[in-house]
Amino acid sequence: MNQALQRIAISFVMTATAAFGEYKVAPAGAPPSELAPSIAALMQKTGHKITGPDGSLYCEVWFVEKAPSGIQSTEVDLMWKTAPPGSVTGAIQYHAAGHDRRGQAIKPGVYTMRFSMFPINGDHQGAAPNRDFFVLTPAAQDPDAQPVAKYDDLMKMARKASGTPHPGRLPR
Repeated sequence: MNQALQRIAISFVMTATAAFGEYKVAPAGAPPSELAPSIAALMQKTGHKITGPDGSLYCEVWFVEKAPSGIQSTEVDLMWKTAPPGSVTGAIQYHAAGHDRRGQAIKPGVYTMRFSMFPINGDHQGAAPNRDFFVLTPAAQDPDAQPVAKYDDLMKMARKASGTPHPGRLPR
């Protein structure tokens, strides 16, 4: 795993375990079969499972083998300046109801994680210390590993994860 993706993986797992206190992280198996073949091909062969305080499985997370990269962004307030917007960064499977960064319910199921960033339009000012994050898209409705270049198209996909006007998203 390259260094940028390793930092992202560690950040995500540490955020999840810190946010959930007594939750534990352990190795997981192969990515779920619900992922589109082109997306599954990008994933690491094993993932991370997060179990709750009572030992029940909360979710499993897989990251891409190689971090997506492109032209260095000149966008402000980004931590990850080389990831193309809309690129696949991983997958997550919730085994019980989950929640995104906003506290929105995420139904049990398999989701693709894609890189995105808040637009600079005043609506999201101060919402987070940085503009980049992962959006969740239902795996069954995300058939292509290519980046989703149009922001509005990506947000439309991500709203299907939350079922609300706000996309399902995880902090980066």
